Amino acid sequence: MTKTTKRNTPRSAATAPVLDTRALNRATLDRQLLLRRAPLSAKAAVEHLLGLQAQNVKPPYYALAARLDGFTPGELSELMADREVVRIVTMRSTIHTHTAADCLTLRPLVQPARDRELTIFRRGLEGVDLDRLAALARDLVEAEPRTMKQLREALLAAWPDADPQALAIAARCRLPLVQVTPRGLWERSGQVALTTAEHWLGRPAEPAPTPDATVLRYLAAFGPASVKDMQTWAGLTRLRDAFERLRPDLVTFRDEQGVELFDLPDAPRPDPNTPAPPRFLPEFDNLLLSHADRTRVVPPEYWGRAWQGNQAHRTLLVDGFLAGVWKLEDDHLVIEPFGRLTRDQRRAVTEEGEHLLSVMHPGSSYDIHFGTVIR
Repeated sequence: MTKTTKRNTPRSAATAPVLDTRALNRATLDRQLLLRRAPLSAKAAVEHLLGLQAQNVKPPYYALAARLDGFTPGELSELMADREVVRIVTMRSTIHTHTAADCLTLRPLVQPARDRELTIFRRGLEGVDLDRLAALARDLVEAEPRTMKQLREALLAAWPDADPQALAIAARCRLPLVQVTPRGLWERSGQVALTTAEHWLGRPAEPAPTPDATVLRYLAAFGPASVKDMQTWAGLTRLRDAFERLRPDLVTFRDEQGVELFDLPDAPRPDPNTPAPPRFLPEFDNLLLSHADRTRVVPPEYWGRAWQGNQAHRTLLVDGFLAGVWKLEDDHLVIEPFGRLTRDQRRAVTEEGEHLLSVMHPGSSYDIHFGTVIR
């Protein structure tokens, strides 16, 4: 364990202890349930992780398979069918799977970012009364779930001179629109149809939580972290004041570049030499997206290797760091390491691949081989 500063005795960034890259890596992996599989329910894990990136349907399922002991895809699918978790645009203007409670609080928290997003489309919204648009869109989607195409067409009838795409984006930014099931269910999905979170969940949105409360939750899931790290995760700005208010109850460190890092006093900070087993992560996993400085997980030489244009690849961790990509293709699990793996690492990756397949595709026959994913 890394020795912490004394509680309620803030240190300046210049004198705070230094956490090197491996120390940050192991601490973050522990918070992310990736050093060992956790005996948590899917719902508890989604809550602890402050949601799962869900641009596509399958990533939340693979994210939990990498993190939880005893997880089955049906567990998360049932939660979604029962409206205990939902798919909604929140952090970084991207779709996340959240618990119902977090959907009703975190979405209000990031509303300022959604309001800023609207400025990008202001030319296409000239002459549009956004309050009236929000009211009309709410009536439409609460009468029955609508696809984005249906929403565009209905709003265009009210504002025929506006940009149709901008109208739909405005509705998404002004309203907490969730994707209704069967979209998001395991092996049952469907097209995206939207209604409001309040209508789908049968209760009103909560007041936005204070940034302070969310800072503490973010550190529990992603810390130790800087102010910019959390701003990157949330897509928000001006969070420095919240960290400063909390400073007396936090501990501080520095990274190797001297950036100040905040953390919870009793949060785990394992020995940097703690073994980290291989893990297969989905595309867009928040582990790789939730810090301004991603070197705690992504070696500099592999920066950009998990992306090809706008397409993200599913990623492989070895010794806690990004080390390759993978895909399921026909009846093969194809693994492409970025560098040479030792014999023991190759064996451990294969065993983890077998575990992945047994959880996510039981009864199916897949061959595992090392080959080319990125073409």
